[in-house]
Amino acid sequence: MLLSHIDDFLFYLSSERGLSPHTLAAYKRDLFLLQKHLKHLGITGVDVVSEKEIISFLEWMQKKLYATSSIYRALMAIKMFFRFLREEEVLSTNPTKHLDSPKLWQVIPDVLSEKEVDTLLSSPDGNSEIGARDRAIFEILYASGIRVSELCTMNINDVSDDVIKVFGKGSKERVVPVAQASLDILDHYLSTYREEKVEDKLGEALFITKRGKRIDRVTIYNRLQFYAKKLGLLKNVTPHTLRHTFATHLLDNGADLRVIQEMLGHADIATTDRYTHISSASLSRNFTSFHPRLCDNKD
Repeated sequence: MLLSHIDDFLFYLSSERGLSPHTLAAYKRDLFLLQKHLKHLGITGVDVVSEKEIISFLEWMQKKLYATSSIYRALMAIKMFFRFLREEEVLSTNPTKHLDSPKLWQVIPDVLSEKEVDTLLSSPDGNSEIGARDRAIFEILYASGIRVSELCTMNINDVSDDVIKVFGKGSKERVVPVAQASLDILDHYLSTYREEKVEDKLGEALFITKRGKRIDRVTIYNRLQFYAKKLGLLKNVTPHTLRHTFATHLLDNGADLRVIQEMLGHADIATTDRYTHISSASLSRNFTSFHPRLCDNKD
């Protein structure tokens, strides 16, 4: 059984690696889920677990609509766990050693093609208030790669002629360039449907609900799901999907990984580096030349 090994692993992480209680609890949940999945497959011994079963578990998480970040964290927990067992000589081989494979990164994460993005972004009706708002939201998420939580807290004065100002994790401020085409769509929403509302107490909020309240991440998630279902998209489309798609498309078109790190607001380049597993592009050119939203006017 994995249980005793999981306990040993968690004790090691706590005593020797100094991981936080929050991280330990998350890793424990991930590994217990893995154990339950393996038991369902008829596997009870840690020595017979292979890469095939681990990928099967990650695919199960995807089908259950776990967030991409949750699946990626589970992968990290599993890789650390089996590396620990190998170092402790519980195992003679590490089944996660070659998990950085194309097959795995088809599971993590869902990424939309440029055609799918164009279809999704153009699906809201720009001639209605909700449609214009939804289209502007989707455009900004894809054009900037910001987190949905960052978008929800944005105010009208955080938008300028060619950049937006966002406050990320730890209240760190960063400035992100956005394509003019996307800003034009945002301007259409603001000038057409928000001009009469900017004097109320919530007038400073960039995006509001039909009832005039600042929009929240659940509403944005539900709106994306609505349009994805309407279009018949088989992928699980969430706000984080647009963030992953943004980073992947930049890589596919040659953007430098350090530029993407800055755009995404990652403190550690290792967090950004996982996108190299799902992109075949060379990492040599910059954002402004190669993001699909900025290539519309190229010959």
